[in-house]
Amino acid sequence: MVTEAKQLSSGVTPGARTIAAIDIGANAIRMAVAQVLEDGHVDVLERLRRAVRMGQDTFRRGRLGGGTMRAAVAVLRDFKQVLDLYHVERLRAVTTSAVREASNADNFLDRIYMATGINVEVISPAEESRLTVSAVLGAVGDALALRQRRTLIADVGGGSTLLTLLENGEISNYMGLRLGSIRLQELLATSDEPPERSAQLLRQQIANVVSQARRSLPFEAVCSFVATGGDARFAARQIGKPTASADLYTLARADFDRLVQRCQRQNEEQLAHTYSIPFEEAETLVPALLVYQALVRLTQAREIIVSAVSMRDGILLELARQVTGEEDETLLEGVIHSTTALAEKYRVDMDHARTVAEVAVLLFDQLQPDHGLDRRHRLLLQVAGLIHEVGGFVSNLAHHKHSLYLIRNSEIFGLNREEVEMVAHIARYHRRSPPKPGHGDYMALPRTARAVVNKLAAILRVADSLARGQLRRMPKLRFERLGDEMLIRVVGASDLTLQRRALDTKGDLFEEVYGMKIRLEEG
Repeated sequence: MVTEAKQLSSGVTPGARTIAAIDIGANAIRMAVAQVLEDGHVDVLERLRRAVRMGQDTFRRGRLGGGTMRAAVAVLRDFKQVLDLYHVERLRAVTTSAVREASNADNFLDRIYMATGINVEVISPAEESRLTVSAVLGAVGDALALRQRRTLIADVGGGSTLLTLLENGEISNYMGLRLGSIRLQELLATSDEPPERSAQLLRQQIANVVSQARRSLPFEAVCSFVATGGDARFAARQIGKPTASADLYTLARADFDRLVQRCQRQNEEQLAHTYSIPFEEAETLVPALLVYQALVRLTQAREIIVSAVSMRDGILLELARQVTGEEDETLLEGVIHSTTALAEKYRVDMDHARTVAEVAVLLFDQLQPDHGLDRRHRLLLQVAGLIHEVGGFVSNLAHHKHSLYLIRNSEIFGLNREEVEMVAHIARYHRRSPPKPGHGDYMALPRTARAVVNKLAAILRVADSLARGQLRRMPKLRFERLGDEMLIRVVGASDLTLQRRALDTKGDLFEEVYGMKIRLEEG
């Protein structure tokens, strides 16, 4: 759980590790600097926010303007000085829809790197959702009511709205909507309209977008509604009631409706004066509140739970886990759930897929000294095992190539685009030709990614060879290293002819990568 440090003047605690998160959003650039204590606890040392309206450029013209880029680079130069002051060891800088959708995004990111040395990562809506959910679950802690209900987490930003559905505390579905407060303003050009008329137009557009989301998410079955984001925190400051958790507040729906009604009658200048907030926050307030209102009205929730945490807190928690070597089991389960849903969508034989994934993971663990990969790579192999045959939905002929296409054009909750691309290539090489210099897509990968693909695809080919015939369900395996051979004894098997024949055609990559042959023996 991320908490604010109580005595900032004391500086960094001796023995603590310093980490930082930067979020380049649609209407501001934000940074959080924290320390990870020896017990794994995260204390925030400083939070910074500077308004830069990049979403206004992107959502209006499709590209970032020169002045906006210069302002953003200047802010990040200042942030870099703070990073140096705290001697930050680990930093993750991300950007979302306003840069992701800009036609000149690469130019902007290059300018940031040259000016500051900060490497900014463009993340997908799935990654945004994952990081936000991680922070919320950390804030929820022992609030069992949320973990035992169907809960919807809604994060309304400047460019998009992220919706994540939890079933008994586990991530079961998510969706990103092109429904952000700044995007709505630029799309509808409501700044010159009277406040009530502007609110009417906003409601109509929000209703149109939300109606499409109802086809994919079971809003009517949601019992708990959690709102995150700056505008939700504004509502919590006005009408929220504290809970046992310092990071959670509750808002009665009737009180929230009255707050929205009061706000929508005022223009930006009046809102800024009435509530003593900066003008740039007043501009986004009504559109965001209307989105939250439209969403909560679709659910059974009798109150809105506002979480004070943000995506940056999710990044800090992830960096802290990297420092301490821990893993977030809930989010790992979300990755597997999302992968399984993708496999079922393309009518994969799930008995075979699960067997391949389980055998592949066992092999991965046995070969740890040889490949030297980490737990994240283990997860990528498991994911590839579950969906390596999705291409059969298109055609059984060259289905491995169809798998490459379908996977690389899909979103898997919890994996970034580079990881999805690696999974797509691992699945592509589960059969037929191994990777070759003449394969353009493969050669376009960075060298380090190609090495990972080779190591994991070699394991996947062996696992797929084993999961045949009578072994379509998980067999009991025993492993033994014998010189330049790996002996796999299949306990209970009486005939491994099919498996041996498959290995004859698919074991070449394994021998090339690991320098050993696979020998099968009946148990």
